[in-house]
Amino acid sequence: MISKSTIDQVYETARLEEVIGDFVQLKKSGTNFKGLSPFTDERSPSFMVSPVKQIWKDFSSGKGGNVVAFLMEHEHFTYPEAIKYLAKKYNIEIEETERTDEQKEQANEKESMYLVSEYAQKYFSEVLWERELGKAIGLSYFKERGFTDETIKKFSLGYCLDQWDSFTNTALDKGYKLEYLEKTGLTIVKKQEGQEVRKFDRFKGRVMFPIQSMSGRVLGFGGRILTNDKKAAKYLNSPESDIYHKSKVLYGIYHAKQAIAKEDNCYLVEGYTDVIQFHQRGIHNVVASSGTALTPDQIRLVNRLTKNITVLFDGDAAGLRASLRGIDLILEQGMNVRVCTFPEGEDPDSFSKNNSLEEVHQYLESNSKDFIQFKASLLIKETANDPIKKAETVRDIVNSISKIPDRIKKEIYIQECAQLMNISESVLFNTLAQIGKKEIADEVKKQKEEQKPFQVVKNKVVQEKLDVQYVLEKKIIELLLLYGDTTQQFDDLLLKEDDKGDLILEKETVEARVFEKIYLDLQEDEIELTNAKFRDIYYKLIEDLNEKEHFEANKFIGGLDQDLVSEISSILMEEEKYILHEWERKEIYPKEKSVSIGQLVSETILTLRCYLIKKRIGELQEKTQDPSLDNSEILQEIMNYLNLNSLLGKKLARVLS
Repeated sequence: MISKSTIDQVYETARLEEVIGDFVQLKKSGTNFKGLSPFTDERSPSFMVSPVKQIWKDFSSGKGGNVVAFLMEHEHFTYPEAIKYLAKKYNIEIEETERTDEQKEQANEKESMYLVSEYAQKYFSEVLWERELGKAIGLSYFKERGFTDETIKKFSLGYCLDQWDSFTNTALDKGYKLEYLEKTGLTIVKKQEGQEVRKFDRFKGRVMFPIQSMSGRVLGFGGRILTNDKKAAKYLNSPESDIYHKSKVLYGIYHAKQAIAKEDNCYLVEGYTDVIQFHQRGIHNVVASSGTALTPDQIRLVNRLTKNITVLFDGDAAGLRASLRGIDLILEQGMNVRVCTFPEGEDPDSFSKNNSLEEVHQYLESNSKDFIQFKASLLIKETANDPIKKAETVRDIVNSISKIPDRIKKEIYIQECAQLMNISESVLFNTLAQIGKKEIADEVKKQKEEQKPFQVVKNKVVQEKLDVQYVLEKKIIELLLLYGDTTQQFDDLLLKEDDKGDLILEKETVEARVFEKIYLDLQEDEIELTNAKFRDIYYKLIEDLNEKEHFEANKFIGGLDQDLVSEISSILMEEEKYILHEWERKEIYPKEKSVSIGQLVSETILTLRCYLIKKRIGELQEKTQDPSLDNSEILQEIMNYLNLNSLLGKKLARVLS
């Protein structure tokens, strides 16, 4: 277990905007930061970070919370893992007791797979550096590639001995289960009826490239064979598993994320060594698709950090034209694409190894073309003087332009294409319109095919009824979170009898902490919050505010379940939601709060009292509908409530004024 003092130090030291900035590109927005949601596919920012409140809210997915909640949501960390990650980031020493065998046993399946993968990475690195065969074969290979000791250690490169089950047996001896060795793909298990179970190391005789998540967790491995065995694949990746989905991972993203955000550009290459050699040369904003076709999920991973991608192709890339499909996918995500090819016979690995940092930078700057120029120059070579092929090329380029969601960018690219291909803009715009119409027609056809026969779709106008009690209970939680431990003056209007015995309101000024005032007022009227989440948060807040001299929302959130954390972040970030709309640019200025905190508390409690009285009156009136019953007592109760409601209405009017 991690000690409370360590957890407190982590919360006091960690800066939310810094931690989230490692995963999402954030831009200043007043006192807050905003960015694209890391949980949904969107083009307009709906993700808000408040450095003052130290909470975040994603308005597109509804998720939110503090710094630990972000890591648990985004990286699927457990609570202790999130604390450890932050402690490591801010160089905080962790005080904890050793986990018992029983606690290790209780770790869930996914966590067990992570632990096995992390052990494997350490094992392969240890073999590379400390075993004679590892040094002679694996380390020698990396040195021949030109990698320094520092680079090899930074990327946690390793070697798997050329033995059938050396790694598997060592892992089993260390207490790791065969079930998880098999599920991560590190071990191949063959079971034949009546025979002993046979176990093999998947990466036998290969140098190892750990594949890490954006937070640095080991998800899987890539292994390169060093022999000339024609039957074996040159590169072998871990199979798909619960923790490794190759279509959602980019090699090098962990080491590149900060540089990508800082440089506002990402270089996309094909292989592991391309990434490592670029990084060693001093260009850190580079990732690889690891030999797989580029996917929308991989593009979205980059989109969180920057809008700009530069795709780097080998000089003699055989599948260059096929790779152009990846460019269309990038354009569909609303990103800006540039393309750079290296001289024939060169790739990013060799070029960065044989040239200085300045020369590499200069080459990339001089030879990077926007996708229109690149595609046109590539396809024009193929068309030569063939007008039919030229027409196909033009349509191909316009089809790529049609993928761009931004209309202004579309028009600029059409103009550029017209100049390059020596064709009128009107023809290109007409072609673009035809492609758009065809896409709409195809979509309509698809919907018709999916629609059941004789199904009638009616447009219904649904008017949502406002849940007054929900709004008021939410406001009470907000007041407790924002001002609960502050001392305020409250103008109480007490119900008293005058000389004639009539009820009157008498003003009395009291000083109290906000949480005490709310708690006592609700207790007096025996009011209990009806929303289960609000009720749970309410009692936890009252307890925390009562026990602690200084209330800190960030620490309070840390001890709650994730569904309550999300609810609280929604409440605290409600006002920030309106910043996203940038109303000032539209000359709409939201009204600022001008009432005092004391007045706001009194108004909320009184409004809730009035609402509950009206609700009770309605319930009693329903009981009087039966003419066979004597309703005199009920009618008297209704009259009492009506009088009380009238007095409270006057009391509320005075508070509001």
